[in-house]
Amino acid sequence: MSRLKQAGLVLSGVCAGVLISLTVATSASRETAVSSLPVDETRNLSDVFNSIKQHYVEPVDDKKLINDAISGMVAGLDPHSAYLDQEAFRDMQISIKGEFGGLGIEVTMEDGLVKVVSPIEDTPAFRAGVKAGDLIFKLDDKPVRGLSLNDAVKLMRGQPKTDILVTILRKGESNPIKVKLTREVIKVRSVRSKVVEPGYGYLRVAQFQEQTTADLARHIDDLYKGGELKGLVLDLRNNPGGLIDAAVGVSAAFLPAKSLVVYSEGRIADARRKYHAIPEEYGRGQGDVLRNLPKGIKNVPMVVLVNGGSASASEIVAGALQDYNRAKILGIRSFGKGSVQSIFPIVSGESAVKLTIAKYFTPNGRSIQAKGIDPDYVVDETSNGSSEPLFREADLLRHLNNPAEQSAPAENAARQNNGRNRNGNNSAEIERFEPAGKGDLQFEQAMNLLKGLPVATRKPESEGQEPSAAASTPIKTP
Repeated sequence: MSRLKQAGLVLSGVCAGVLISLTVATSASRETAVSSLPVDETRNLSDVFNSIKQHYVEPVDDKKLINDAISGMVAGLDPHSAYLDQEAFRDMQISIKGEFGGLGIEVTMEDGLVKVVSPIEDTPAFRAGVKAGDLIFKLDDKPVRGLSLNDAVKLMRGQPKTDILVTILRKGESNPIKVKLTREVIKVRSVRSKVVEPGYGYLRVAQFQEQTTADLARHIDDLYKGGELKGLVLDLRNNPGGLIDAAVGVSAAFLPAKSLVVYSEGRIADARRKYHAIPEEYGRGQGDVLRNLPKGIKNVPMVVLVNGGSASASEIVAGALQDYNRAKILGIRSFGKGSVQSIFPIVSGESAVKLTIAKYFTPNGRSIQAKGIDPDYVVDETSNGSSEPLFREADLLRHLNNPAEQSAPAENAARQNNGRNRNGNNSAEIERFEPAGKGDLQFEQAMNLLKGLPVATRKPESEGQEPSAAASTPIKTP
């Protein structure tokens, strides 16, 4: 059985997972007044450009220099802003639709190497045992150090059924690990469901894509074909996020109509928005895809599962359901990405810039940025602890502060890290299990919570690793 992977945030890479996009702007700046360029700094840029053109040991293409300069300028803002060249822009558009080619890993760059954020379920990388936190050292015979993230991703992509040898460095392993992977067309299955026992349903949302809300409605209908449900588990673990309208749609399936789901605050008018549980906010031009949901779905007792790989759109859903007391949150603290990105195509339309334009807030005004969602019931993955993520939002360089925090980012990160691995366990001793399968302690405890049975919550660090049995009562709906 494959172990539930602890994932982090998708910063860039094979799958665009954490993009929360308010809109795709039709123009980068044609209708907006452009600030005048600073003369001295522009002259410095021109001087550096000319020096490279005249003196660098090898000739460099003008387009590459300009693109690299743009990339550096945007990347210096925060971890989630990025310049998307023609190929990266096309790849992002494809990945949002939920189907793309590659190996099935979400990656970022760290210390000149490509770090695996998370392997995607049921993909070549996942099946081969690639783990979150692995550092990719070589792709075939080409060292990764010195490549940009986009260049490394291009090497990993290729025609389906072609092979690539990936050499990785793994914490705790003295020698590099070589893994031969066969490329596939990656089809991310956004929603899965099953009736786990009579009267109890399980829904898993892996990513928030264009069709997620409509897919969710179909799965809910399937769950109710056997009769009314007495309880429902919504699994958002290792879900790195996706489209904001999909997050609103998933929330709307369980909340009263017109409920405020999330709001955002930023400098520009388009960044200051409120999202409600109405078809105009989640229908994507298809009308009300939730109109025929079984009536019981609005009141069925619910538990939402989260972990350190639950980010962005996942946190929007968990935060909204928690604020309305519509569901209890169970698991370990989520990733903590509370910012909004928007795609602004460059005038040519062949490339784009992805910019952080706002921070989002739960209905009760909570910011998740660099903090995450704290579960109502803190429960480890297994009786042997949790495989905590190697990093969260608060650990990322140049991350945005939580509005409620006045200290510097580095201090926030240190504070987050102080409690981060409490009772956690990153060793190979963590048991392997399938989500909602045998050995999935969080799912088992969610079922206990729904039934009013004792819940094995994590004890404080001073009390040791063994979970305590917290009393619970059946979840009551508002």
